[in-house]
Amino acid sequence: MRQHTSVAVIGAGPAGLLLGHILHQAGVPFVILERTSREHLLGRIRAGVLEQGSVDTVAALGLDRNLRTHGMEHRGIYLQYEGERVHLDFKDLVGRTVTVYGQQPLVRDILEEHERIGSTIVFNADNVTPHGITGDEPTITWSVDGVQHQISADFVVGADGYHGVCRRSAPDGRMTAIERDYPFAWLGILADVPPSTDELIYALHPDGFAMHSMRSHEVSRLYLQVDPDESIDGWSDERIWSELQGRMGIPEWTLQEGVITEKSITPMRSFVVSELNVGRMFLVGDAGHIVPPTGAKGLNSAIADVVMLGRALLEHRAGNSAGLAAYSDRALSRQWKVQHFSQWMTEMLHVHREVPDPSARDFRYRSQVAQLEYVSGSIHARRSLAEQYAGLPLD
Repeated sequence: MRQHTSVAVIGAGPAGLLLGHILHQAGVPFVILERTSREHLLGRIRAGVLEQGSVDTVAALGLDRNLRTHGMEHRGIYLQYEGERVHLDFKDLVGRTVTVYGQQPLVRDILEEHERIGSTIVFNADNVTPHGITGDEPTITWSVDGVQHQISADFVVGADGYHGVCRRSAPDGRMTAIERDYPFAWLGILADVPPSTDELIYALHPDGFAMHSMRSHEVSRLYLQVDPDESIDGWSDERIWSELQGRMGIPEWTLQEGVITEKSITPMRSFVVSELNVGRMFLVGDAGHIVPPTGAKGLNSAIADVVMLGRALLEHRAGNSAGLAAYSDRALSRQWKVQHFSQWMTEMLHVHREVPDPSARDFRYRSQVAQLEYVSGSIHARRSLAEQYAGLPLD
C-alpha cells in the first residue's frame, strides 16, 4: 500500500524542523526527508543572531528551554569607524532586542524534541525527487541503503537549501534565480576565549571590515573582510589576530586573543527566486533566498517563511486557501526588504577594493564614513536600523 502524508518536507535544517513542530502541534501528519546524516546535520556551524520575532516563535512552540538558559540577549550593537565606537540601543529605540544563540544548538534543541515526540525524520535519504508538483497529489521518491521508497502528499515543502532538488524540479521558466555576487568575503574564526565585548561590534576600517561576535560566554566568533579568491592557507593565526587588533582596536579597550579552533572563508552573495510556490510545492529558507551575513538575516528569514507557510497550511485545512495562494507574494515582499537591508549594511561597512581608481576608492570610503556618522547621529536613522535589525514583522 502506498504511503501518504499531508506535508512532505524536504530538508531537516532549522526551517524544515520548525515547520514540523508547527504541523505537529496542530495534529497535521508530516514526514521530513534529509539527504545527510544526523551527525552531519548537527555538525554544521552557522551564525545565530535571532530577531525578537524568531525568539518569540521558538518560545511559542515550547522549544526555548536551552535558549532561555544559554541565549545571550543583546539590547543592540556597536558601530565603529574612524576610531570611534557608537552604541545603538534597540530596546530604547524600538522596544525590541536580539538574542545570540548559535544555529547548531538551536537545531539540536528542535531535533531532540522531534525525537522525543516520535516524528518521522528520514536521514541519509539519497536521490530525493519530487514528482507531479503541479498535480493534485505530488509524490516524493528516495532511497536509503539502496532500497527505494515513495510517498504521496497533499503538499511538498522545499527546505533543502540553495543546492537542493526542489527548486530545480520546478518547470522551466518557474522559480528562476535572481542573484548578485559581492566583491567581499568573510574570514571567520572561532576562538576559545571569552568575548571582549558585551554586544556585537561592526567595524569599518581602511584595511577592511571587521566584526566581533560570540557563540557563548567562553567562545568568541570574529570576522575579517578578505577578497573572495583568497585562500585560508595564507592566513596564519598570528596574521588573523594582528589584522583583528588593527581593524578593531580603540583606546582603553582590549581585544583578548585565544586559541583558534576553526577558520574558513565564505564569499558573499544575494539570491532570491522569482516565486516561492509552484503548484503544491512551496519553498522556505535558503531554498528560496540567501542574504549576505552582515545583517544577520539568513536564519531569521527562514523562520519568517515557516511562520507564514505554517499558518497558511493550517488555514487551508480549516477550509481557507487564501493564505497559501498569497504565501509567495507575502514572503517575497518581506524578503526583498530584508535583501535591501542586508545589501545596505554590507555596502556601508566593507571597503570597496574592487574600485580600481585610488581617488574614487577614497571617495567611496569617505562617503561610507559620512553615512555611518549620519546613522549614528540621527534618531530616525538609528530607529530605522534598529527596526530592521531586530526584525520586521513576521506577518
